Amino acid sequence: MLKKIFAPGNDSFCTSFGLFVLRVSFGLTMLLAHGWDKVKEFGKLSSGFPDPLHVGSPVSLSLSIFAELVCSALLVAGFLTRFAALVCAINMAVAFFIVLKGAFGESHNGELAFIYMAGYAVLLIAGPGKLSMDKAFFSGGGGSKGGGADTKR
Repeated sequence: MLKKIFAPGNDSFCTSFGLFVLRVSFGLTMLLAHGWDKVKEFGKLSSGFPDPLHVGSPVSLSLSIFAELVCSALLVAGFLTRFAALVCAINMAVAFFIVLKGAFGESHNGELAFIYMAGYAVLLIAGPGKLSMDKAFFSGGGGSKGGGADTKR
């Protein structure tokens, strides 16, 4: 079952390379520009961080850090890509729809959260591509042609 969920599709090299670029650019940008800053500023942010799920600001911040740091690193590596993309998409959906109230064009604008959410949705649907650790772990050994879950379509 895990192979079926996490195995990359039988994509062309160009498609796999495009997914690689999307994974790495979104993963590194989120990790370095958002997740790492939240870890460094945890003490300052934890008391006033938005709590849209009503679980407490420190817990909300920790969940956000898990998505933006841990899951972003998984995306960069291409490991458990669909899981990581799902977590990141949910994180951005909460930010866009609940925290930023779906706002576009205002001072506290949700455009960036929406763009991240859309990119993560693409990765969730399309998977990691062949240039990923998921290929090696979930496609019957990585180097085999047409093996693993790719042939069961």
